Amino acid sequence: MNNFTSSLKPFSIFIVLKTCYNTNIKIMRNILGILMASFLLIGMSSFQPYKITPKKKWVHLGSRKVNWGIEKDVIEVGSNEGGFTKLKIKVTGGAVNMRKMMVTYGNGNKDNIPLKFNFKKGAESRIIDLKGGSRKIKKITFWYDTKNHSKRKATVHVAGKKG
Repeated sequence: MNNFTSSLKPFSIFIVLKTCYNTNIKIMRNILGILMASFLLIGMSSFQPYKITPKKKWVHLGSRKVNWGIEKDVIEVGSNEGGFTKLKIKVTGGAVNMRKMMVTYGNGNKDNIPLKFNFKKGAESRIIDLKGGSRKIKKITFWYDTKNHSKRKATVHVAGKKG
């Protein structure tokens, strides 16, 4: 019997070590799973709920093809169009030197906006904030010149952003 027990000792140690190793792997997998679930829960709880807000779009208010020389043109918007907080100008077809713009609101108040900007073909203005929040626009008058000797007449497009 002595020979039999001595021959089992190395084999039994191997079984014990393998069992411990497998048990440790299972424990490590469980701990890893718990940690990952914890991180996921912490990460999800730190986010604020997503609020769906309607996107405010730019609305085309009108266009005017400009003449050569020093001129003034008016884009009639109509006081029924309303609720604008910002304006943007885009020039197509040619170049134009914008001097100033006057916005006449639905209530008759006027807002003079100095531009003094040379628009090249395809250029856009900065976003122009209107005073007084959301306003109805009756008309937009702009003064310009085409002393830059553009071969093509420019078209001025005005867009408004509803607020």
